[in-house]
Amino acid sequence: MSTGLPDLLVLAGYMVGVVLFGLWIGRGQRGAADYMLGGRDLPWWGLLLSIVATETSTVTFLSIPGFAFTRDFTWIQIAAGMLIGRLLVVALLLPHYFSGEYFTAYDVLRRRFGGATAQAASLLFIVTRSLADGLRLFLTAIVLQELAGIPLAWAVVAVGLATVVYTFFGGMKAVVWTDAIQFVVYMIGAGVALALLVSRLPGGWEQLLTVAAAEGKLRAVDPGFSLGEPYVLWAGLIGGAFLTFGSHGADQLMVQRYLCARSERDAARALVTSGVVVLVQFAFFLLIGVALFVFYQVFPPEVAFDRADRVFARFIIDELPSGLLGLVLGAIFAAAMSTLSSSLNSSATAAANDFYRPLFGHGRSSGHLLQVTRAFTVVFALVQIAVAISGQWMSRTVVENVLTIAGFTTGITLGVFLLGLFVPRTSQRAALTGFGLGLLIMTVIAFATPLAWPWYTVAGSTATFLLGLAASRVWPASETPAAF
Repeated sequence: MSTGLPDLLVLAGYMVGVVLFGLWIGRGQRGAADYMLGGRDLPWWGLLLSIVATETSTVTFLSIPGFAFTRDFTWIQIAAGMLIGRLLVVALLLPHYFSGEYFTAYDVLRRRFGGATAQAASLLFIVTRSLADGLRLFLTAIVLQELAGIPLAWAVVAVGLATVVYTFFGGMKAVVWTDAIQFVVYMIGAGVALALLVSRLPGGWEQLLTVAAAEGKLRAVDPGFSLGEPYVLWAGLIGGAFLTFGSHGADQLMVQRYLCARSERDAARALVTSGVVVLVQFAFFLLIGVALFVFYQVFPPEVAFDRADRVFARFIIDELPSGLLGLVLGAIFAAAMSTLSSSLNSSATAAANDFYRPLFGHGRSSGHLLQVTRAFTVVFALVQIAVAISGQWMSRTVVENVLTIAGFTTGITLGVFLLGLFVPRTSQRAALTGFGLGLLIMTVIAFATPLAWPWYTVAGSTATFLLGLAASRVWPASETPAAF
């Protein structure tokens, strides 16, 4: 499938513009602190937009409408839980990130327990990011594959290379400000697509709402309770809260943004407000999915969709007029690049700060550490490209795979943070015991039980905390530990 010259110009102009803007913003890097944390001087509203854009990848843009297309609005229950999780982060964890000059979330664990605990948590983060964001890259490449008719591997490489360029040169400051622009672009693009969907329906909004209500597509709350069903009320509220408590409170991808803020108050303001924006945004993308369902009831596709992730992408490519197609395609790439650039920078920062600097960086200059971080950026770009190419053999939707990976790992790290917070006599040996056994238990749960993915963080954090607590009775700290 091909597209017209106006669309190519719009898309190419956007891609080139983002890269050039990122390079310009990131000019004059003075060292590792500037590259990793933007000089710790970024405004709260910029961080707010970056937080939202980072967790709004192509998974949200394409897979969430796909969810509503096949189901209903019940995903919104998870988004509500995500807002609760942010409040827990502000109350319990955020103050500790401003108790010292930290570069990663795991510096806090190093101070509390020791280097081995910090490195274990950091390694788990790096592996998680590489897998989950490689799948996000795969979903973005689907669009380019549909558009250009090129092999999926080529599409993956094209998107990956475009993202790594400005991330490599611009660092965190470039990531945050390009995120802000990309937030505006993808929301405009999604709004244009929804407006066109409604305009194409013979009965407009009235037909959309009537058909959606009759088919049960507007159901937002499922009051049932089942540990095996992810889209019921308590799985959404409790599971979503714990998932966000871990992903936004104990994960470098988000914590790095707080460390860029001018103050703890600014970081809290950005984090809580982002929860409201994300809740509204999920509702908006679910509405697009419902509109797609009604549209294809009226205009059945010539070829049935092989996966829900492709529905919105196919509509964009098949139905949008010349010019608007380029705009919405730019929006899809904006959603992808905002998450991927953040992932590359955070993973590189964690690798450089938590592994390279303690092992090989003694006496090295800040400029040297800057170059090492840039080298890691390239390494993780290659890893994510490899993961994305393998994504075509998945059976489930991308959004379920991504959040399963996140829930599997963030709970374990969160459990270690909670040990440091609530069990003062926990030693590093006890913390690592809880970490290792928690990882083992989550492996059993993921592969041998029907537990739904929203409960993974609850299970992982609870198991790690309780096992670490028991281990602390066997191996208590020999002296009063450093303040968490």
